[in-house]
Amino acid sequence: MFDYHVHSNFSADCKTPMEETVLKGIELGLKEICFTEHIDYEYPDSSIIFEFDLALYDQKIKQMQEKYRNYIHIKKGIEIGVEPNLLNRYKKLLQANEFDFVICSMHTTDRMDLHSGKFFHDRTVEEAYATYYKELYYCIQNFEDFSVLGHLDLVKRYKQGSKKNFHEIIAEILKVIIEKGKGIELNTSGFRYGLNSGMPSDDILRLYKELGGEIITLGSDSHVAGTLGYKFNDSLELLESIGFKYIATFLGGEPSYHAINQVKKLSHNSSK
Repeated sequence: MFDYHVHSNFSADCKTPMEETVLKGIELGLKEICFTEHIDYEYPDSSIIFEFDLALYDQKIKQMQEKYRNYIHIKKGIEIGVEPNLLNRYKKLLQANEFDFVICSMHTTDRMDLHSGKFFHDRTVEEAYATYYKELYYCIQNFEDFSVLGHLDLVKRYKQGSKKNFHEIIAEILKVIIEKGKGIELNTSGFRYGLNSGMPSDDILRLYKELGGEIITLGSDSHVAGTLGYKFNDSLELLESIGFKYIATFLGGEPSYHAINQVKKLSHNSSK
């Protein structure tokens, strides 16, 4: 009932108008969606500029909130693409602007994008994963202006085949997140991109729970309206089986918690 990773045409890699996605959310019976548009400073692919007009974004969100306030809750979020050299710049961005929800993601490692494959050249898959997680760990240690860590094991989407699970460094990342009172997301787009799970994978979700992690959001990472709420029912079942009792939503950066068993009932009723 709550989709907390949604893009519109404010994101450089999305052409879907915000209102189209809102209307789809209403059709699906979603209670709440949070738009999380991309800002990736200094993105290494010069053909994509992951920045947008923040004032216009705020204006559009408010317009949608007012127009559809009787049908669906709409939250204003952002997805930032962190790198070790950009943390201070993101701190200034988030100090100067107000968001309900901030996803901290890493789309670039060693100053190379992941999607083109260049990052994986001249590296074994294990070396690539180790570099990715090492940089992510540094960012999480030195940055705290976020709500949840996005698609923690994103590197798997672009290169599979590692014989190591990297649980040791992932556990250290998760410990820092838990200590700082932050959360993670379960990003269901992994299924759409050929993985056999969301991101992070089931083993990492279990590790997070074992370490005491409780704050978790569900997000489809939708760039088209038709994937809103994708695999959410299955994901709720998975989270409940692991031992999670709540999923989170955010307002002004503060989390609220919703019992999974109640969300499942609402989701079941809306799909009838």
